[in-house]
Amino acid sequence: MQTRYPTGARRMNGLAVATGALAATLHFAGALKSAPLLAALPFDLTAAAALMLLAVLAPFAAGRDWRADRIMALPLAACGALWVWLVLAGAWSPSATILRAKLLDAVLLGPAMLAAGLLVAGDGRALRALGDAALGIGVFVAAAIAWGITTDRVVLGGAPGAHPDLVRVQYQIAGLAIASAAALAAVRAAEARAWPARAGWLGLVGLLGAAALLPGGRAALAALALALMAAPAIALWRAGRRGVALLWPGAVLGAVAGVLALILADPTLTAGLRTVERLAEGDVAQSSGRLALWGTALDQGAAALPFGLGTGGFTMAAGFGERRGMYPHNHALEALAEGGLPGVALWLLAFGGGAVAAVLLGARTEGWRAARVAALVLPVALSVMVSTDLGNRMAWFALGLALGLGLRSGGRDVRALRQAGA
Repeated sequence: MQTRYPTGARRMNGLAVATGALAATLHFAGALKSAPLLAALPFDLTAAAALMLLAVLAPFAAGRDWRADRIMALPLAACGALWVWLVLAGAWSPSATILRAKLLDAVLLGPAMLAAGLLVAGDGRALRALGDAALGIGVFVAAAIAWGITTDRVVLGGAPGAHPDLVRVQYQIAGLAIASAAALAAVRAAEARAWPARAGWLGLVGLLGAAALLPGGRAALAALALALMAAPAIALWRAGRRGVALLWPGAVLGAVAGVLALILADPTLTAGLRTVERLAEGDVAQSSGRLALWGTALDQGAAALPFGLGTGGFTMAAGFGERRGMYPHNHALEALAEGGLPGVALWLLAFGGGAVAAVLLGARTEGWRAARVAALVLPVALSVMVSTDLGNRMAWFALGLALGLGLRSGGRDVRALRQAGA
């Protein structure tokens, strides 16, 4: 009887690694699809990753004992209430197509992605596997985009006839994958004990930072800077290197500003760097159309108080028809415009409360866990405020990761051995 416990432990460890790796694949599936080598797959990578994750997630969750911090309760309850409100608000929505799609993404896929994030962040092996896989994916995507550009297999902005909304989103996600990978590499540099290892990881950070200048996502570049400033600083602070931790964010900000200033000063250096070319266009919020969308969302939301336009109703009210890509590009404004006062209040409790809970939980948990979660969550958190809509699965998974800092797992076979006095 005693010999089967190690076997069970190895099986659970394998499930944890598979869960983390598949979660990373699903999280960044859109980025992987931007790689020429994977763009021609005969199946949908997102659906395949989701099915495989579902297959391993159930036995992984069932085979562990879980302990939750009570600080998670309010944000999780607000998530449930928000999903219910989105369904109810659909009753007066003028949309049909967007309503169906958004409810499918937010109300059906959202809880599953939130649960996956919770479970992965709550288990040490799964979280390490998620971080390692995300790092590998970011490096692969960066290399694939660079190779695709040099061989004319990638046309930034989309090839003639390509759907502009899909192309834009694809390369935004690619930028987020590179941003998280760079932050994770910087965390590994902060954790490394030997200088050669630190230099190697920092060299990889530099290469990924250069790759972030290619896809064209300005928000992703900002996400890169944010994640690079915060995640390694957390690892350094928790390791007792507090002087370096305090200096690190300023060093990152100075390095990013210096590189951009150097490139923008010489127009010949911007050729082929789509992100820099777009930064040179001027006012980012204005040139991207976000200011107009934000103003329209505020106006439409104010006119539809107290209960909002209805789920998916913004684009119809704003005159864009059933074009989902013209959502407000800000979660809070979207919740206000479509869900009214109840919608924005529940969103604030869910996502704002989740952010507060994550900070409090991160201060109590192990430094390596907090640093990796920050590297994966912060790029998406910034995207939530300037890019994605409420149906985006990455947002719900990131919220699950943040709240998962309050979850702890333990093997049931280990508990059984302890109870038996082994």
